[in-house]
Amino acid sequence: MPMKRLFCSQCGQSVALRTIDDRERIVCTRCDIIFYDNPLPVAASIVLNEQREVLLVKRKRGPYRGEWCLPMGFAETGETIAEAALRELKEETGIDARVHWLIDTDSFESEIYGDLLIVTFEMEKLHGVESPGDDAVDVRYFALDDLPPLPFASNQKALRTCADLHFESWAIEDSFIGLETGVGKTLLSDNVLRLITRGAKRVAQTWLSDVLSNPTTPAYRALPADQLAQRAAAVVSQLGRWLKGDEAAEEIRAFYHSIGRERQAQGFELSEIVSAQTLLKKHVWEHARSMGPRHGPLEAYGVLELSVRISVFFDRALYHTTRGYYASRRERF
Repeated sequence: MPMKRLFCSQCGQSVALRTIDDRERIVCTRCDIIFYDNPLPVAASIVLNEQREVLLVKRKRGPYRGEWCLPMGFAETGETIAEAALRELKEETGIDARVHWLIDTDSFESEIYGDLLIVTFEMEKLHGVESPGDDAVDVRYFALDDLPPLPFASNQKALRTCADLHFESWAIEDSFIGLETGVGKTLLSDNVLRLITRGAKRVAQTWLSDVLSNPTTPAYRALPADQLAQRAAAVVSQLGRWLKGDEAAEEIRAFYHSIGRERQAQGFELSEIVSAQTLLKKHVWEHARSMGPRHGPLEAYGVLELSVRISVFFDRALYHTTRGYYASRRERF
């Protein structure tokens, strides 16, 4: 342990290293005061915009002059570490914010300042215009997956932690946007949907047992069971592709329109057709729920999202089936 002071600040006597509690300490040789060598606290801020980009500053002074880092600086006497982070953020970027949550703490050995304790917060911007302040020559937002070189390992670690903390909420948000718009997003329910389509034959068999014994679908008992099972399996195996968007809309319309026409020609009541399709929807959903326990919000949201997609699909199927049914009826009568 290097000596960082030569004399006692209380009595002026020289100091020396002594082993106390199994550690070397700086101690006054006259009054025995122990001088604890504590790390300097540094406060850093992560500010994300709506595009999930992070605000960085280009350093005006050394060390690492001209390089990018998080807004950061030393805490001063009389302020909390959070207050220090907010002050440094304002001084370096010109914006006011509030603490969202503590992201990370880390240690760093500086050749200039010695031991540093770096505390990083995620901040929520309140107001202000981003502009370089006293210790910065530039401020800019960067995508988290396209950052410039960061000289402080603590900044890199904090940003990785921040991305990990947001991973689930961002994934759910992206999936929800994809569900609403149908554009450019991978849906979380796609994983469960793939498992369902792989089990198409099993779903078809459970549906077949139900539809052949259910009191609401007596006419189905007169049809060949293997044909019913094959058609149900075809529907389930196509779900993944049919739920992707509007590309398969015409195929879905034609498929269910033909079912409506065919069942009407066979003398089925429309109520039986609706009941059979509702039963298939039930067995698809029950198969989805049997895929295993939900271990976290991503899995739970994926199953919930899938239930919405399945409901929308079967509503569309019933609509086209009904139209086909009545189209055939008008032609016959």
